[in-house]
Amino acid sequence: QVDLSLESSIANYDLGISTAAVSPDGESVLLIGNEGYAHLISAKNAGDRSLDVELNSAREHDFNDVSWHPRGEAALIAGDFGTAMRYEKIDHSITIVNGTGSILGRDMSAVEWRSAGDYAYFAAKDGEVWRFSEGTGFMSLGNNANSEITGISCHINYDICVVSTLSSGLGVIGATHNLTWISGTKTDTWIDVDCPDAQLNECVAFGSGLRMISIQLNTVDHTKSSVGDMVEYRTLEGDFIASSRGYSSTSIIYLAPSSTVRYDSVDDIAKVQISSTQFSDWDSVISGRQISYVWENNFNSGFLLTSNGNIVSFEPHEVQIDNSMMTTIILVAVSVSVPGVILGLIYMNSPFLQRKYNQFRKKIKK
Repeated sequence: QVDLSLESSIANYDLGISTAAVSPDGESVLLIGNEGYAHLISAKNAGDRSLDVELNSAREHDFNDVSWHPRGEAALIAGDFGTAMRYEKIDHSITIVNGTGSILGRDMSAVEWRSAGDYAYFAAKDGEVWRFSEGTGFMSLGNNANSEITGISCHINYDICVVSTLSSGLGVIGATHNLTWISGTKTDTWIDVDCPDAQLNECVAFGSGLRMISIQLNTVDHTKSSVGDMVEYRTLEGDFIASSRGYSSTSIIYLAPSSTVRYDSVDDIAKVQISSTQFSDWDSVISGRQISYVWENNFNSGFLLTSNGNIVSFEPHEVQIDNSMMTTIILVAVSVSVPGVILGLIYMNSPFLQRKYNQFRKKIKK
């Protein structure tokens, strides 16, 4: 369980924030949203508005996804009507990337850099996926889905990425940019996918109906990748809507109306982090707003961002011990330990007692 606290709000009106991304160095969070909204805040002091950087995208189309380059010097932004832009950390500029003519008019739903940082993948709401580099621009991977791409996640150590869709199943992109679809995954509505652990050769997909499945990656031949057993978390309230990377190789899953769940891929365990009851009891207004992004700076210590721009901090729950109880515990400990210390000192300084003890020990041995 965690304790919640309202840090601040970025503005006094609804910003329409769609999502965000933490920089690789863990210092900044790049926010994006409706009508070309872009904003930079501190990842560690998210409530301090003096650290904000207001960004100008000069765009009116909605931004839908953002991905930092692995080296952290730039980030790519995907949006409606063929929007593909680059944010530069050095001067906080946002500019159009090379080759956007290839995607003109297409609503881009997802973007993700692969681990090497040489290529990124853009995906559209109509199911097409492109590889991108500044030198070559956009090249379609082919073998398109026939429904919206809802998420792309790339493995931390391998140049393999996974793709989730609304009704076309789960896909895997190999090191040579070939997209293949995993059989038996088309019957579910997949809302997001994540590859949180660098050591495991697997990712995890989150589906509507509180369903979750692991994707077993074949790092030699990506076309032979498969899925594990489906798990359905019926005891949870609401439904999965998105996810982000949690602390120490975990995933944080957002649920509608207002709760979060931590999934540990190493132990294969999902636990409620913030329940909808706790959230609504804490603040009924803020809990009614959609969760846009969650990030952690330590285990169960971080921030939650709403679509309106509210920033809520969470910390591990502190158990308060009653002072009278603590006093009793201390008195009992002292009453037990002090006589023992006194007797020990008397024994150490009394040759007579030491001699009697040795005689007693000899009798026992006989």
